[in-house]
Amino acid sequence: MVVGPDSPLNPDLDLLFARHQAHCHADTPPESIHMLDRSALATPTITFLALRDGDTAIAMGAVKDLGDGTAELKSMHVLAEARGTGAAQLMLKALVQAARDRGARAIYLETGAQPSFAAARALYLRAGFRLCPPFAHYREDPNSAFMALELRG
Repeated sequence: MVVGPDSPLNPDLDLLFARHQAHCHADTPPESIHMLDRSALATPTITFLALRDGDTAIAMGAVKDLGDGTAELKSMHVLAEARGTGAAQLMLKALVQAARDRGARAIYLETGAQPSFAAARALYLRAGFRLCPPFAHYREDPNSAFMALELRG
């Protein structure tokens, strides 16, 4: 498995984006969905990465520079059939490194608070993220869990 820079507009990521969107929409009200569309992920303020097993993209994620010395993890998704292989940990490690490479002192994320997002929250907690208040433009939302990881110190 290899992680590297990619374009969110790459057609071979269609399945990842379709699954990510379906997961986010499965039990989250529209007003609580904060994922960016593919074109919004293709900007200079965002580092977009894909993880491939051979020629197959099995995971993706992005780091957005928030412009204040912090970054936000966006759109991380691992195909269900690749879960349990270490792909999620590998992708998360690469995304945290991308935030460090951008000079971020902390990386934040918003994920679902529903039971369907429990595995994601557990992954982030194991990686050292801690629950935090809403950040950037976010507001309190019963469907959202906010987390942060300090990168310096």
